[in-house]
Amino acid sequence: MAPVIDKFDRQILDILQREGRINNQELADRIGLSPSPCLRRVRALEEAGLITGYRAVVDARKLGLTLTALVSISMDQHTPERFAGFEAVIATLPEVVECLLITGQSADYQLKVVVRDMDHYQSLLLGHLTRIPGVSGVHSSFVLRQVATDGRLAAA
Repeated sequence: MAPVIDKFDRQILDILQREGRINNQELADRIGLSPSPCLRRVRALEEAGLITGYRAVVDARKLGLTLTALVSISMDQHTPERFAGFEAVIATLPEVVECLLITGQSADYQLKVVVRDMDHYQSLLLGHLTRIPGVSGVHSSFVLRQVATDGRLAAA
């Protein structure tokens, strides 16, 4: 069951998603609360699991990671063991920045992969992805341009 949140909580979530490093005083000023209640609310949102962490957003290109691929993976068997084995291997690959178990497509998983270049992608594909037990098909699409990058969730 989802926790009940009010307008202050929604504002906190919105601001923290955009500005994770904002200090509590500035956050409190922006939402119209004093610092103590604001901090209590942030802590309550963390404890309730609504805020799961804080991280830096890194420019992949400046790290030399210039190629992003969306990779659809089909599995030969749809068993919990097969999926668990696949997911365990995927969790070890730093190039995979997102892995989603999906439905409604011919694939079972959708991966977002960020690599240096096509040679790096080929190495990942042939050296790792196609060797995972149960992988029966791989379809790759390459990102030409990232249009929407915000990633914020609307706190309904």
